[in-house]
Amino acid sequence: MFTKILIANRGEIACRVIATAKKMGIKTVAVYSEADRDARHVLLADESVLLGPAPSRESYLVADKIIAAARQTGAQAIHPGYGFLSENAAFSKRVEEEGIIFIGPKHYSIAAMGDKIESKKLAGAAGVNCIPGVNDAIETAERAVEIAKSIGYPVMIKASAGGGGKGLRVAFNDKEAFEGFTSCRNEARNSFGDDRVFIEKFVEEPRHIEIQLIGDSHGNVVYLNERECSIQRRHQKVIEEAPSPFISDATRKAMGEQAVALAKAVKYQSAGTVEFVVGKDQSFYFLEMNTRLQVEHPVTECITGLDLVELMIRVAAGEKLPLKQAEVKRNGWAMECRINAEDPFRNFLPSTGRLVRFTPPPQTMFAAEVPSPQPSPRGRGSELPPLPPGEGGGEGRLFGEKSGADTGGVRVDTGVQDGGEIPMFYDSMIAKLIVHGKDRLDAINKMREALNGFVIRGISSNIPFQAALLAHPKFVSGDFNTGFIAEHYGKGFAAEDVPHEDPGFLVALAAFVRRKSRERATTISGQLPGYAVNAGKDFVVITLAADGKHVYAAVHVDEFVGETGSARVKIAETCYEIRSNSRLNDICIAGTVNGRPFTAQVERGMQKNPLALRLQHNGTRIEALVISPRMAELHKLMPFKLPPDMSRFVLSPMPGLLVDVAVQPGQKVQAGERVAVIEAMKMENVLFAAADGVVGKVLAAKGESLAVDQPIVEFV
Repeated sequence: MFTKILIANRGEIACRVIATAKKMGIKTVAVYSEADRDARHVLLADESVLLGPAPSRESYLVADKIIAAARQTGAQAIHPGYGFLSENAAFSKRVEEEGIIFIGPKHYSIAAMGDKIESKKLAGAAGVNCIPGVNDAIETAERAVEIAKSIGYPVMIKASAGGGGKGLRVAFNDKEAFEGFTSCRNEARNSFGDDRVFIEKFVEEPRHIEIQLIGDSHGNVVYLNERECSIQRRHQKVIEEAPSPFISDATRKAMGEQAVALAKAVKYQSAGTVEFVVGKDQSFYFLEMNTRLQVEHPVTECITGLDLVELMIRVAAGEKLPLKQAEVKRNGWAMECRINAEDPFRNFLPSTGRLVRFTPPPQTMFAAEVPSPQPSPRGRGSELPPLPPGEGGGEGRLFGEKSGADTGGVRVDTGVQDGGEIPMFYDSMIAKLIVHGKDRLDAINKMREALNGFVIRGISSNIPFQAALLAHPKFVSGDFNTGFIAEHYGKGFAAEDVPHEDPGFLVALAAFVRRKSRERATTISGQLPGYAVNAGKDFVVITLAADGKHVYAAVHVDEFVGETGSARVKIAETCYEIRSNSRLNDICIAGTVNGRPFTAQVERGMQKNPLALRLQHNGTRIEALVISPRMAELHKLMPFKLPPDMSRFVLSPMPGLLVDVAVQPGQKVQAGERVAVIEAMKMENVLFAAADGVVGKVLAAKGESLAVDQPIVEFV
């Protein structure tokens, strides 16, 4: 077995490999760029080596630098993670030629199946059903349009070396095919150093199923069940689960056997994934093979009880697989949400900057450990009995028929930490939230509760979007396909897309927190007689709206004598009995409402409203003022200040690099016309004109680094 390995990757990928290596007693070497000096994977590793500048093409993708780092540190093997160089046959071969072990497939397997163009040709020759398309690399955007028209729209434009959603576009017309080809090529060049692009027919309403497999150098290959990856946005996976709620045992077996046969045909040795598109009638055909351990592997680890990174390392060291196909287990249900640094309310544009606060929910599972789901105690206060029948008008609306999800079986894989920096040069994913339940509904409930307790501040995240997906009736029932997000959120995502099961709960919680704050204020010593703070019982909770149309709710708060951390909040005819032992300075508030457990986030003092509270639960976020009835009367008289009119400007929606300005002063521009292109996190983001107009000024130059809301173009 190896004594030291180098991980040729960064972020949560590197951290994940380090976790297993430590368990196996293997020392680790981290590599990093100038943007990652203080990154978590650097701190966790035993040694670290600087590669060079921040862009991947100047650091993480440079084979010579990676190999030199291995030589310098005496690493016997290189683990490529599950991106970057993991699917680069030339790199694998080069590592082998240098006498270093590559913890991944042999170069000939990568060449055969890691290249999407070559893999489809090989699969076709082997009689595997393939998606119609042109599998030769396309040189120009004009040729891409011709091919797309001949195949018939919609088409998928795909980079040969793509992965992680980069280098992928769906085009429904000539214009989208032209622009999509250009963007795919640029993203592929910057992310993978390979700008080859091909086109295939885009199959509408399919299910996306992956078969996880592992092979050794002794000819043994087993498949480790399947993952459902149909919930995708921009062809990047958003929610994954194992097993699939759709396919049958017969389909699972047939797909698994076909995947194994394909792997054996190319003498595959390592962890890999064969992707299939599955129709409504359970028919399926080959999509592609990923010659790497994929990001979503934790859900497979949960249901099989296997550490896939450990198996990869042992296979690379020449060991035989420790199990046969009949010994592969399928225990419970696992689900994974990708927590991305992006703003779902601004068309999911990347969000970069410093993590002012990063506190994941409490974990009971960890990377490199794959225990079976075990019952665990609920949050503080949950041992209290529920209200008698008939009391508490809000009971049953907040959590439906279940009494709340068990919080056991939670895992967070991440490469960041509190106070860390999210740079613009790399992927937007900052963490993977994984849960393991006894069944699918249990897993969904656990995931919703875990999201409630995931605190991220300083940057925007997609947690509200994840919460909305998990609550959608069609997702809960398993009635979805790869077009789910496009169908239900095709016009973007807005706050109203996250309706709360019981909006009154957030109002009641705001009143509860404010009342507890007032109670503490009454204990301040030295108060003048007759002027002491009165905690009060009657308040008005004002739910603040951006357009000034605030909602006012009168509330009455009663304490329970002799009980700390408890109160009954009455809103009209509805009562909420809230108990919580959380401290007032805690962002996460855990407790019970009408006897049912909850976890919510409450912050005091917003930037624009220093007296307001911001509350977040099940993806819904509100800002609220809790004041006396008299103050509420006066608040209604306050004039609303309209925000400045910026409709004449095209603003940068996020920090990023301005790679193109498509207009010039005096040019007439129509609504929907391309104005500028911003690159961040290896993705090109095209900005379009919102209305017809004439360009007055171009306020930013190509190559400039932009800040959020920085003006780029002004219209007259």
